[in-house]
Amino acid sequence: MDIRATLRLLAPLSLLLVAACAPAPIYKTASGAVTAAPAEVAHAPEQYGNGTVIWGGSIVGVHNFPDHTEMEVLGYPLDSSQRPKPNGQGLGRFIAIFPGYLEAFNYPNGALVTLTGQLSGSRAGTVDQAAYTYPVVSVAQSHRWTPDELRQGHPNISFGVGVGVGIH
Repeated sequence: MDIRATLRLLAPLSLLLVAACAPAPIYKTASGAVTAAPAEVAHAPEQYGNGTVIWGGSIVGVHNFPDHTEMEVLGYPLDSSQRPKPNGQGLGRFIAIFPGYLEAFNYPNGALVTLTGQLSGSRAGTVDQAAYTYPVVSVAQSHRWTPDELRQGHPNISFGVGVGVGIH
């Protein structure tokens, strides 16, 4: 077998190995899902009705009530695996409503989440001293991303210049 034949056989295998490193999307995008960002929905909530969203971002705060939990999230764009990209421009804040109790310790400020749910109106509030309108999402499913999951599918390559000293 010549080198070209070997390369033709190895190329598809190498593509499969690279693809296996990337996490699969956790939610399938439903037809008719709202693709607008939280800030767009906040400006015209009546336009989006009770549409379904897949949004993600960074947790700003978690507040427990007797029968539900509210999570304030700063939305970010999602990558192809639906992981929030916090290096991107923030897309606006939203309130995620979870039935029952969520332990706030398990959802610390700054942790990244992706969720799917149904829009259920908007709510007036404030961010610091500024008035703000939050879209409200009744959560059907959610996922808090671990550091390992956030690294999956990204090459772990670094380059550097320096001097090293080793003791044998």
